[in-house]
Amino acid sequence: MSEQEISQFERQRQEKLSAIKELGIDPYGGRYEGSEAAFDVKGRFKEDDQTQRAKSAGRIVLLRDIGKLIFITLRDWSGTIQVGLSKSLLSGQWGLVKLIELGDIIGAAGQLGKTKTGEITIWADEVTILSKSLMQPPEKFHGLADVDMRYRQRYVDLWANPEVMPLFKKRSDIVACIREFLRGRGFMEVETPMMQSIAGGAAAKPFITHHNSLDMDLYLRIAPELFLKRLLVGGMEKVFEINRNFRNEGLSRRHNPEFTMMELYQAYGDYNVMMDLTEELISFLAGKFCENNQVQFDDMKIDFGRPWRRAKYSELLKEYSGCDINDIVAIRKKAKELGIDEMGMDDAVVINEVFEATVEDNLINPTFVMDYPAAICPLTKRKKSDPNYAERFEMYIAKMELANAYTELNDPAVQEENFHHQLRGQHDTMAKMDEDFITALKYGMPPAGGLGIGIDRLIMVLTGATSIRDVVLFPLLKNVVRE
Repeated sequence: MSEQEISQFERQRQEKLSAIKELGIDPYGGRYEGSEAAFDVKGRFKEDDQTQRAKSAGRIVLLRDIGKLIFITLRDWSGTIQVGLSKSLLSGQWGLVKLIELGDIIGAAGQLGKTKTGEITIWADEVTILSKSLMQPPEKFHGLADVDMRYRQRYVDLWANPEVMPLFKKRSDIVACIREFLRGRGFMEVETPMMQSIAGGAAAKPFITHHNSLDMDLYLRIAPELFLKRLLVGGMEKVFEINRNFRNEGLSRRHNPEFTMMELYQAYGDYNVMMDLTEELISFLAGKFCENNQVQFDDMKIDFGRPWRRAKYSELLKEYSGCDINDIVAIRKKAKELGIDEMGMDDAVVINEVFEATVEDNLINPTFVMDYPAAICPLTKRKKSDPNYAERFEMYIAKMELANAYTELNDPAVQEENFHHQLRGQHDTMAKMDEDFITALKYGMPPAGGLGIGIDRLIMVLTGATSIRDVVLFPLLKNVVRE
């Protein structure tokens, strides 16, 4: 549709707005009492009851005008309901009825019945305009098809594309079930700072902001980890937080710089406890939200059936790259073959780059990858049987990392040395050690297991949505350059 045509449609809608006002009617309505959800109206309909009435409100998404009879479809967030507008029933309001159009939000009340084709219908004897739409809806109401526009105008996408609202309602239900599950196991929900004076808890580039009154730079948190561990020191033995993290990194189908994370800590646990908890939680969710405990994700059929595979990092590296984890010469050669610029990289980083390039695409059904190289796990306890490895797992589904867990390091001397080593490897002159966290550890943190699950990616997998932008209401997008 050209800009000239859009302007013409908008002009016509402005004229109808003026005409409604001339009738002495407020085109933006007000409180509308007694409205029922479309789903509920349909659910209580009885074939043999001629006295039923209904009152519903929603947006007009279909309109068929056949003269003295108009059929409209109203959509609310529960679904749709048909409304019949007859001149014989609405003679006193027919002037208003002829001015309403696609996209308008109205209320309708009247007798509930069925059409000859079997459609449950409200035969309205009262119509209320609640909000006049001045913008032309998507053409023929076949939905908002432009993917980029769907994300930019989610406020249209939600009612123009019928599958979108149920997806976000499912997201809300899934998060509610996570809370229910954790509270049922004695975890307490807490909130920790999103603005932090030191960026810590993960290796990622932060967003920087400035507090004017204190004249100090702050970081939007990249992880809540160090604050949640402080709560373990304080005696909160089972805590979790579901909230936003911010990482100043790229955009992709699987990455949004602002994302939702569930992070939890359990005193006196370890990564094996976290592994069991993760499998129980996600299996619980799959049982509630996935038919037959399976979901179609892109070209993959994901099966959540238990038990889930548990495999060592070094074994998977050997299986898919052909390299022994201790043969760094072979691994660097493999990195070059894969196009990885390994010059200047620490050995452990090269190993992990090769792992990600060769192993991840083979992890389709839920898989726990266990025992990572200790050099890339500065916050994790090392295995007593082999200190070269850390008691850490990452859980993969559909070739994506969904969860990360540790047996938490609680020795302040070792933690301080790990921080020093980490800082020596960074070129960021603003990077600082969290001295207060070391002080907290010196007071004594109980042995613990910690777990982080990416909520957005989890929602993707449970709903079969292959882009993170489909499960985030307002994803970050590039600015549109208009000529």
